[in-house]
This record gives sequence, C-alpha cells and structure tokens, in this order.
Amino acid sequence: MKLSIIQLERKEQSSKEESVAHVLGLVDQAKGSDLVMLPEMWAGGFFHFDNYHEVAEPITGAMVEAFRKKAADLKVHILMGSFVEKDRDNFYNTSVLIDSNGSIMAKYRKIHLFGYKSKERELLARGKDVVVVETPWGKAGLATCYDLRFPEQFRKMVDLGAVFFLIVSAWPLVRSEAWVLFNRVRALENLAFLISCNCAGSDSGMSYAGQSMIVDPLGKVLENGGENECIITAEIETAQVISVRKEFSALHDRIDLDNKT
Repeated sequence: MKLSIIQLERKEQSSKEESVAHVLGLVDQAKGSDLVMLPEMWAGGFFHFDNYHEVAEPITGAMVEAFRKKAADLKVHILMGSFVEKDRDNFYNTSVLIDSNGSIMAKYRKIHLFGYKSKERELLARGKDVVVVETPWGKAGLATCYDLRFPEQFRKMVDLGAVFFLIVSAWPLVRSEAWVLFNRVRALENLAFLISCNCAGSDSGMSYAGQSMIVDPLGKVLENGGENECIITAEIETAQVISVRKEFSALHDRIDLDNKT
C-alpha cells in the first residue's frame, strides 16, 4: 500500500476556492499512490469558527465532487480530509473516503467535538456512528483529531475488524507532545497501523503541530512530517498487523471487567 499524506499549510489569507485549487494540484503530485490523505478542515480553517456555516456544503457539493473527479482521473483513493457538511438544519465535521473510481466509500462525522477554547461543540452536531470500511488493504477505521483522546472508539473499531486507522486532524502546536503520544499509543494498544494527516501553518493566531505520521502496530514511528507543508510518501504492508497480533496476543487476553463471574 503506497501512501501519500499531504500535510497542508493553512494560510489565513487563502479563500476556500484558493485552498481547493492548491490542494488539487498537490494531489496531482501524488499520482501513483494507492491512497492520498488530507487533514481536517483544511479548506476553511478549523479555528475560523465564524465562517463554519458560510463555507458549509452538502456531501453532494462542489468540493466533494471535485475530489471525486480527481480520484477517478488519477485512479487513486482519496481521504479528502474533513469539511463542514450541511445536512438539512445540521452541520457536521465530516471526512469522506473516495475510491479510485470516484465513488464515495464512506463518510465519517466526527464524534468527539472539541470544546476547550473552541466553538466546534457549539456550532456543529456530533456524529453518532463509529466507521470502519473495507478497503483493498484491509479494514480501515476513520477518526478525526480530538477522537484520539478516546481509546474506546479505537477499540470499537478494532472489534469491527480494523487493521489500520486513518486520522485527519487540525491538532495545535501547543499540544504537540500529546499529539505524538496519542498517535503512538492508539497504534500500540490496538496492534494496528495508524496513519495521520495533520495541518501545518496557522489560523486565527493558533499554530498547527504538523507532524503527520505513520506508526506501526508496535508503536514505532515510521514517518514524521515535521512542522512545515510537505508530502509524506511511504509504503506499508497492512498484512503485518495479522502477524503481530498472532505473535503478541494482547487483544485476545482482554478480560470483561463487567463480568463478575
């Protein structure tokens, strides 16, 4: 599985249209990859709360359609990061996985909304569904940024068959140590690959951590993007998860602590 992770630099002066055009060009540079990933809220900026409803669009909107066409043209899967999805009277932080034919494979609405010095929880509705999707490389669990702090979501994805996690994020620089920790721990405790795509740059005076990464099932960081815009390209073998789980039986050694018998 050949991955290209686009660690995008957010620029406050860029419009949504300019950001989309720039990113479509970056996706062209990743031609030949099996999967291309983008970060959370990259088109409008996570910390631009006043613009959330203005930049929102439905799942059938122009931005998703542009990436469906790009995926089909390049014959590549694209996890197009997340955007503010408008669905009737509700708004969600939604990420979309598109296959190499341009069809939507899965969408994930962020479950855990951030409330600390953030208006995300006030402005958006939370998703309700844990999402695991069958891909050509095994089952992938989808999650977004703050979800990393909630291990039960990742364990649920493993119970649904996930062998790797795809994380889109707009994690801030001020908590970069926690970012690295959670990436490694969520991979290690679930004996799964974790692939994350985080923003670089800044919005509304808040700098992003960057450091998009690939972590193997034993918690080893294989790739780290640093703090600036870049494209990380690497290959992984998701079949490694099966052998690691067979050799090290932690997932099978779990005990139902609610069972008193």
